[in-house]
Amino acid sequence: MSGPSAPSANVRRPSLKRELLFNLALLTAAALSLAVATALVAQLLQPRYAVVVLTALIVGDLLVLFLFGRYLVERLVLKPMGALTDVADELAAGNLHRRAPPAETEEFTQLADRFNRMTERLLDAQGQLVRAEKMASIGHLAAGIAHEVGNPLSAIGTYVDVLRQRGTDPEVLVAIGDETARIDRIVRGLLAYARPRDDDVGAVDVGSVIRNVHELLSRQGNLKGVDVVVSIEEGLPTVRGRAHLLEQVVVNLLLNAVDAAQGGRVGAGAARWRYRERSEGERRRTDPKPGDVPDRLSPTRPWRPELAEGTRGVLLFVADSGPGVRQPDRERIFDPFYTTKEPGRGTGLGLAIVQRIVYELGGLVWVDDAREGGAAFKIFLPEAE
Repeated sequence: MSGPSAPSANVRRPSLKRELLFNLALLTAAALSLAVATALVAQLLQPRYAVVVLTALIVGDLLVLFLFGRYLVERLVLKPMGALTDVADELAAGNLHRRAPPAETEEFTQLADRFNRMTERLLDAQGQLVRAEKMASIGHLAAGIAHEVGNPLSAIGTYVDVLRQRGTDPEVLVAIGDETARIDRIVRGLLAYARPRDDDVGAVDVGSVIRNVHELLSRQGNLKGVDVVVSIEEGLPTVRGRAHLLEQVVVNLLLNAVDAAQGGRVGAGAARWRYRERSEGERRRTDPKPGDVPDRLSPTRPWRPELAEGTRGVLLFVADSGPGVRQPDRERIFDPFYTTKEPGRGTGLGLAIVQRIVYELGGLVWVDDAREGGAAFKIFLPEAE
């Protein structure tokens, strides 16, 4: 569906007040000039014709004044108001892709921009509510499934040991063991996703968490074959969180990045950051071009009503040089059991757990394009009070 162009902040538009005053002044000058001309012409005419001509000129003058004033009001006021009304009706009817177009004047363009921002925030708030309800329902379901599957899984492990003692074909036992281990990983992931976080929240040093995870994975050999660069800004503020949960988040993101990079480069780090909506300077190559009508004005960065514009905190990032995440997948990449990996290579729970942990800590997580060419997963956590 095609729609009107989105308001562009780069185009300087005239003020409505200036336009109206300028055109009305021009119209008044024209009316006075016409009145003077009428008086001069009336002196040259005979008295019996002067009244008729003077009346006709006055009526014509009033008609021109009325039509021009009507044109000004229609073009500068009623037309942009009508456009906003049409968009509001479309949104009320459920067409969430419509956006208010820019107007000729600065005031109505700013109004259209704020209207679009309000629409985006309403959509994001609705999305946050749906996401929270989905996380809660999936959490209850996951806990039940994990409990029901855990017992027979333990029994299968026992039977495998019995078969091994009886000399059953080793290849069959290895295959059964691999599949059982895979089920066990899924069950553990479900428990990690559904488990309530009752431990205390404290001040956490994000830089230390990243360094510890990098050292741990390096010792275990999980980072072999890739060039991992850690970049942590000095003097970072602490964030409100739980250290072991943030470690779990960084482990998930780093292992995913290593898997995606396939021998390439991986960058991880943290820096001071103030929460803000996407600005023009942050536009990436896959973002809609100015003038296009995107489905979302901030296609990759979510919004959270608890976070005020300018909230101080820390931006944690993990980027890779892999194939990246396609735009259609970015809205679903954090859903449980949704994965872009080949069958058997992932459970689709890692990023869902990451999102749940970050959300519980009062932060945001999103995926963007990495300057290395792949995906950049970014997490914003507010500064600890």
